[in-house]
Parts: sequence; C-alpha cells; structure tokens
Amino acid sequence: MLEDTSADILGKACAGLGISPGRFPNAFLEVPEESALRSAAAELGLGGDALCAIARGEYRPKPGALPYGFVMFTTSFGEMTVNSFAIWDDASGLAAAFDTGSDCDGILDLVANRGLRLEAVFITHAHGDHIYDLDRLLEKTGAKAWSAEPVAGAEEFVPGRTFAVGCLKISTRLTCGHSPRGATYLVGGLERGIAITGDALFAGSMGGAKSSYADALRTTRDEVLSLPPETLVCPGHGPLTTVGQEVLHNPFFSARRPAAR
Repeated sequence: MLEDTSADILGKACAGLGISPGRFPNAFLEVPEESALRSAAAELGLGGDALCAIARGEYRPKPGALPYGFVMFTTSFGEMTVNSFAIWDDASGLAAAFDTGSDCDGILDLVANRGLRLEAVFITHAHGDHIYDLDRLLEKTGAKAWSAEPVAGAEEFVPGRTFAVGCLKISTRLTCGHSPRGATYLVGGLERGIAITGDALFAGSMGGAKSSYADALRTTRDEVLSLPPETLVCPGHGPLTTVGQEVLHNPFFSARRPAAR
C-alpha cells in the first residue's frame, strides 16, 4: 500500500502553502469527487491525473527486480511502519545500513548469517522513527554512524561527500525540507542504481515539509528525480518505486509547483 492517501497528499500541500484544507471540502471526502480533486490540485500545484489515480487506488509502483546485495526491512513504529535498508559487498565482506527503524534485528541477522562486518550506518534524517535503534545497532556491531543532521552517536558530514563500502560507492545529496539537512544516499556498484531517500520522497507522495515546502520540492526534484528513470527509490515509508514512475505518478512532481508562501 502507498504511504499516503489523496487526502494526506492534499493536507501536506495545504500545510506547505499555508492554505486551509477547508477550502476544498469535497476533495477530502472519504470518496472524493474527482472534479473537486482536480480543482484542488490545480490550485495547489499538484498533478491532477496523478492525484485522481491515487484516490482511485490505481497507482501501484513496480520497482522491478531488486539487485543482489540489497535488502529492505520494515518495522512497526506506533501506528505506522518505517523502512530501513542494508547493502553489502561480497568481495570485502563489508556492509552498510541506512536508518534503523524501530528494531535493528533484521540488520543484525543479515550480517550474522552472511558473515559480514557492518562498517557504517548512514542516517537519512534525525527523526525518531528512523534512528530509534541506532544505539543498539552501533553497540552490537561496532559500526560508525554518519548523519548530515545532529544525531547522538553519529558523526556529522556535509552532503556532497562520498563514502566507500568495499567496492560499493555511496554518494550523498542534500534533500532538505522535510527536515533541515536531510540526506539522500546514492549507491553505486550494484546491478542497478539505488537512491535511499528517507522521507524526502515516497511512492506517490513525500514526507510533510516540516522545515520548508519550497526546499522539499526543489531539492527532491533536482537531486533525486533528475537521476536515471530506472533508479530504484527506497523511501523511509511505503513501498519501493523508481525515479521514472515518480516523475509520472507523484502528484507533487508531475505538475509545475506554485511558489511557496
């Protein structure tokens, strides 16, 4: 299932632009009127076709075959779920994790069962659901944590820096807006390119722009959606997707944005 409904998407756009959701009452119905959705989308700078497809339950991203050396974990956090990820390089036996979710047991099992050494933990942003089990993961593995935002136990870096995990290359890009200095990690060296986006981009949506709506739209468009269409997008919540599918089917990016207020 997608992380967000059409009502969630409208609510995030309204909040970002400082517009009351009460302006679009028929778009927030349990079964919204399509004409109301399109009218709201036009005013909010959202893609109307994409928004209506999500409201009808028609958008189901197809990420395609996952590359060897990559795995996704989904854990429960309150009433929602949160994703974390791991990659590894067989030649060196080194691995890296991205966020922890609420429980790092899956990551610990992976490195134990494959005889890997977890060298690094990369944090997409500092929100609690993404770093909940970081202390335990570092204690159990001796890995080093990296974050572009202040996180206890992690060393800060400036996005643009490149890391290596064995033969794998991890480059970093600033995708702020949901959080002040959120980072997206691009993994090279596997069978296909991977972008681990945290809450900067979801399948069919994005995280709420708690820091800056304009920055959230701009940095995600410029730093993630400019990647090759086949790039696997790994969001902090919801299903995997691809750059190409989000360019076409994500309401936040399938139409031109108005200037944020």
